[in-house]
Amino acid sequence: MTNSFGPGATIGIVGGGQLGRMLASVAQRCGYRVHVLAPEHHPPAGAHADLVVAAAYDDVEAVAGFAAGVDVLTFEFENVSSAALAAAAAVTVVRPSPAVLHVTQDRVREKEFLLHAGLPIAPFRFAAEPGALPGAVGEIGAPCIVKSAGFGYDGKGQVVLTEGANSASWSEAMAVAAVGPVVVERRIDLALELSVVAARSPDGAVATYAPVINRHVDQILDVSFTPGLTSSLEARQATAAPSVTTLPPGVGELAQSFTRRIAVALELVCLCCVEYFLSGSGELLVNEIAPRPHNSGHLTIEAATTDQFEQQLRAVCGLPLGATTMLTAAAMANLMGEVWRDGVPDFAAALSVQGVKLHLYGKSEPRRGRKMGHLTATAPDADAALAAVTAARAALTHGCG
Repeated sequence: MTNSFGPGATIGIVGGGQLGRMLASVAQRCGYRVHVLAPEHHPPAGAHADLVVAAAYDDVEAVAGFAAGVDVLTFEFENVSSAALAAAAAVTVVRPSPAVLHVTQDRVREKEFLLHAGLPIAPFRFAAEPGALPGAVGEIGAPCIVKSAGFGYDGKGQVVLTEGANSASWSEAMAVAAVGPVVVERRIDLALELSVVAARSPDGAVATYAPVINRHVDQILDVSFTPGLTSSLEARQATAAPSVTTLPPGVGELAQSFTRRIAVALELVCLCCVEYFLSGSGELLVNEIAPRPHNSGHLTIEAATTDQFEQQLRAVCGLPLGATTMLTAAAMANLMGEVWRDGVPDFAAALSVQGVKLHLYGKSEPRRGRKMGHLTATAPDADAALAAVTAARAALTHGCG
């Protein structure tokens, strides 16, 4: 099997959501054919696909048949059967490999991988069944977070237990443990959360993007923004206005170094995003690895020389990786289904804010907690970008109803 696939080749994407949609759009722009496999007949990614196959992600026979019709196959999220991808790998090139998925789709395996690689993580214990949960919580202590070991995202399958947690919280945690094994993780005294997107090509080249700072609401990513840039340092000093968008010295470089180590240790061939915790004492801890594009990397579409989806395409197809230079400060704000609660959002009002761009994902039904799109703002500095995207999102609901 060849290591590289040029324009004209067929790329298979397992998953039909917004990440697959944005990858498919870039692939078609670059001259590739795109096939998408998803459970539904008209997934968002289907808008940019030459062929859509409706099948379950754990249908081994269907996934293998789908793989036989493409030159190289990738996936847009981790909740895919590793057995199905292993069957696909028998008939075509799969990037990242099923082995990478096997590690990253289970929190216990992922944490053990990180420990073996010598990377810092929050203290944790494993509880294989509900009866083991109290002991694991006792060893870690409160506050802690009970997380399902597999198939969790956007805060799903997670329960926070505080000192003297009430019976409702314990019942919820036991319910999560009843579904399957859980990880009990010490809750870190957070200064901030950040992430780094990186790509590794078949020849071993690694390219990392500068870190972005993330803020969450209800354990779902709300906004991401580039750390403060020096272009406006003099202006901030002149006004004595404190910036809330900067990283402590050396943290960004350390996060990029850790991310490169992870990509190499995984033998990754694709894009990945590594999420980090920065504790109040200044310790940088690895939180999670996503072997695919990431919500926090969406701002690279407007702000970077090569956006994360083109970089994914290049890595998966064995093409030279693109430059990851950030050309401007930027901020991204998610648009959840709640934005539609009073009617159609006022998109014109949002787009009247200078530097703002709109991305909608082609999802027909707005639901609470569902990512329907995002806004990105670019500006001379990070504070201005964050202010612009915040104002634009607020304007969406002005006058609706």
